Amino acid sequence: MAKTTTKKAEAKKTVTVEQIGSPIRRPDVQQKTLIGLGLNKMHRRRTLEDTPAVRGMIRAVQHLVRVVDEK
Repeated sequence: MAKTTTKKAEAKKTVTVEQIGSPIRRPDVQQKTLIGLGLNKMHRRRTLEDTPAVRGMIRAVQHLVRVVDEK
């Protein structure tokens, strides 16, 4: 019988961001980045997986979002 290997579920790091700025009168790229982060209204929070792509998106709109929690 073949031996099966099971990997324990690794705890994924997460980051919680909150939208603190309005995308009105901002470049279209910044509006689409907020939508990509799952944010579209003021004071909404979203918990996302902490990946380099997500960190880059946060950095691109750092004046519109706030990092609330990192786990």
